[in-house]
Amino acid sequence: MKRLTALLPLLYSAFAAAEGYQTELVTEVDAYYSNVGLYFSPVDTPIPTVDSDSELVIYRDLFLRSYIPRDVVLEASVNPMPMLGVALRQRAPGFYDNMQLSGDFNLVKSVTAGFDEPYALSLFLGNVVKYRAEGIADVGNNKGYMGYLFNFGNKHIKDNRLIDDQWLEFEWKVKGDREVGEQTLGWSFRVGGKWHRHPEITDVYHIGIRRSHLDFEAPALSWLLNSGVNYRLDVNQHDGSLIQQSLFFNKKLPLRAWRLAVQVELGLIWKEAEKYSGALAGEGVGDEFQLVIRPNIQF
Repeated sequence: MKRLTALLPLLYSAFAAAEGYQTELVTEVDAYYSNVGLYFSPVDTPIPTVDSDSELVIYRDLFLRSYIPRDVVLEASVNPMPMLGVALRQRAPGFYDNMQLSGDFNLVKSVTAGFDEPYALSLFLGNVVKYRAEGIADVGNNKGYMGYLFNFGNKHIKDNRLIDDQWLEFEWKVKGDREVGEQTLGWSFRVGGKWHRHPEITDVYHIGIRRSHLDFEAPALSWLLNSGVNYRLDVNQHDGSLIQQSLFFNKKLPLRAWRLAVQVELGLIWKEAEKYSGALAGEGVGDEFQLVIRPNIQF
């Protein structure tokens, strides 16, 4: 991780020194995915704005701008809870074993599962737009992204254990975050592939969809509002066979006085045996089902 993050100041200096580019630093803190990103965009063509709060208009505008990359985003990210799961299994094995509540259910694994890496360095080449409509502030995360994303890393997580693995992931991705009054909406769609240096981890193609909604003025017990869904499908690059599916639903309890929401996400990961081979395949040869429980706080 130190080697990956050490590249950021060098890359930042290189872009900052280049004439004609403006920079912006954006951070995001989350129990499962935290990151710091450096945005680079041409000075002579400021980030364009979309004067609408319609998602269809936003998607259309991003798509029409996405053919020639205009903006660059460098990001370093960490996955705190998955890293905590690795630390507990390695440094507190007694506690970890006590969390084995049944033959195939470990509470620590359930709370920390769903992330195959502890950290990553990312490069985004594409287009960024700002949302500007009635009730939308021209600050913060009111942005949309569409373009090409490269993710890099040198570690893999399996069953709360770290494995040495240099991996590369390439995606075409559209992502957006919008704040209108008391409402926050986030969404993403991505399709791509992931390649591993480790010979016992299967290379896959994947597709993923995510949508999340938060409204501080909505009824606390509303199931449609203050909820979210996240789905991902992975297939084998060599023969197209199914490798893994994951489906998550989350429910948020907004606490308006503190401007935060308590969130609980429940999900299921269905993993085919052929995701791993050799020694990593373990003793079992059948499919694996993992129940995932993710408590979190959204600001």
